Amino acid sequence: MKNILLIKLRYLGDVVLCTPVLPLLRKQFPDAKIIFLVNQGTAEVLQNNPYLDDVWVLPRPSWWQQVKFIWRVREAKFDTVIDLTDGDRAAFLSWLTGAPVRLGFNRDRLWRGKLYTQVLPSAYGSMHMVDYHQQALVGLGIHKSVGAPEVYVSSEVGEQVEREIDDLFEKGQSLVLIHPTARYHFKAWPLERFAAVADWLSGQGIRVVLIGNQREILIGQQILNLTTHKPVNLMGSTGISQLTTLMKRSHLLIGNDGGPIHIAAAVGCPVLGLFGPTDPAVWGPRGVMVQVIYKGVNCEECFYPGCSRGEESCMRQISVEEVCQAAQSMLPVPA
Repeated sequence: MKNILLIKLRYLGDVVLCTPVLPLLRKQFPDAKIIFLVNQGTAEVLQNNPYLDDVWVLPRPSWWQQVKFIWRVREAKFDTVIDLTDGDRAAFLSWLTGAPVRLGFNRDRLWRGKLYTQVLPSAYGSMHMVDYHQQALVGLGIHKSVGAPEVYVSSEVGEQVEREIDDLFEKGQSLVLIHPTARYHFKAWPLERFAAVADWLSGQGIRVVLIGNQREILIGQQILNLTTHKPVNLMGSTGISQLTTLMKRSHLLIGNDGGPIHIAAAVGCPVLGLFGPTDPAVWGPRGVMVQVIYKGVNCEECFYPGCSRGEESCMRQISVEEVCQAAQSMLPVPA
């Protein structure tokens, strides 16, 4: 195999959880050209990955751009496609490549299975997603276990961000990052509780930093309004590379189920994840220092479009006190 395309058209955390397959794939096919196709907004977690030759981003805005992209895919003459998405759009793109080997999942047994040359057995929901993705490699004769997710930053970017961090924070100061948002509201812990945790951390002499994307700036302002000791609000001010470097310098990240906790775990930042509707045994961050709080509530009836449990929802069952206790157990003991 000389020309391999991987596809994962999902969100940031999903892409991070795919990265453990890359070292195994490169080791098996050292001379192959390996390209990873992802959605817009997720490519940066794959930049500087030593196991990839290129990262492609699927265009969305215009019909003409998509036609040109399909032509590009056809011209690349891939001999192997590994679709890790399990979705109609990705399956169709797999078929459009014309590759003689097209591997993909089809857990719902829908029509898209006919677009692959081999449908992979799906154990979705019964194992962690890192191990689930590894099952795709079995179709290529790779049976070795995967490692942990990895995210890389170029040395130039890292050095620049290090200087910016030195200007923003006192040297040696303990930093805790808080990511208070989630893609779906029913996966988010209440903002007033994040604010209470931020005040508690500040009372311990710790510098608290709010992180999030451009669309979440107003949420950061809400937390500032709820706190007595104001955190540093970097929501909307950092790209993935800057955020990754900040995570490496931080002592802990506290956040909902989402991309940032997976990135943090991938770069060695301790993570305290707050989980509700999703099972951390399947979707939890993988890293050396990871702890999750999860109540194990059955959310099948109210996962979408929203929760009907009110104050008894899985996220509201997580108290401020237990988050503070868990955080304290993960923070370094003051000298």
